[in-house]
Amino acid sequence: MIYQHSMICQTEGIHPVAPVKWRGLDGLVSVYWDAEGHPGANAYYLSPDPRIVIFFNDVSRHIRMSNRNGELGAHDRPLTRAIFVPAGLPMWTRFTAWHRFSHLDLHLHEDRLLRFIAPSIGMSAARAVLRRPVEIQDVGPIETLARLIVDEVSDPTRHSLYAESLVGSVATALLEFPAEGGRRTAGGRITKAQMNRLTARFSETAEGRMSVAEMAETVGLSESWFSTAFKQTTGRTPLQWQLARRIEKAQALLDQGNGSVAEVAAQLGFADQAHLTRVFRQITGETPAAWRRSQASGLKNR
Repeated sequence: MIYQHSMICQTEGIHPVAPVKWRGLDGLVSVYWDAEGHPGANAYYLSPDPRIVIFFNDVSRHIRMSNRNGELGAHDRPLTRAIFVPAGLPMWTRFTAWHRFSHLDLHLHEDRLLRFIAPSIGMSAARAVLRRPVEIQDVGPIETLARLIVDEVSDPTRHSLYAESLVGSVATALLEFPAEGGRRTAGGRITKAQMNRLTARFSETAEGRMSVAEMAETVGLSESWFSTAFKQTTGRTPLQWQLARRIEKAQALLDQGNGSVAEVAAQLGFADQAHLTRVFRQITGETPAAWRRSQASGLKNR
């Protein structure tokens, strides 16, 4: 069966610089784009079926994305080099600077994906996998597989089964699968790239405060799964980690002499000086004032 995909796609300021190449296969369509976007260029995408997008160059410094309308510029995040977009999940993107890019779009019928992965992990687990978005920056062998698909899209030389198998390999390399025995694989942990993205996003916030939902969206995971994976990776809940990071910000401000303890508390969104003092002591074992005095004493004794 040659699958005919359908997707709502609205773009402004993005233009192909070479003819689009595509190939229809059993339950999927492979499309290769070579295009450019101008500063402020934007796009909206919504597909009734799952989609995999693989970029052949780094776009994270030039393109921002969000899955919630109106949040570009507020709660967006860098677009990574490989993403899995579940069926029905909208996506908005915006260019911060001119950028030329090339990427492979894989539009997949959900039933085709289920037929491919359900025999190995079960139908229930397969459906759960296809509901979880994935975003990775370190594409590794996925890029090699994607380039082989592009070769077959551009100039088919083998039976369609070859290209379909390559697409299956890309999907299994990108999707987050449960391990045998019920425990999650490394995919059930927060990757280094995801932690870097979360830390960078957290550093951009004025008060150092993010909801768990915002943290999960930053790394492209569902809120419930993010909380479990985060605790498994860091040994802390997302809110415990966030409090520790806020106290690190408080220490930096206190060390720089930027205002009183009450002013630092207000700057970082604590209810009052007593709230900051209580959390600060829980994490460091000292009050903010005592910690500041010890830092000043240490500098004098050097």
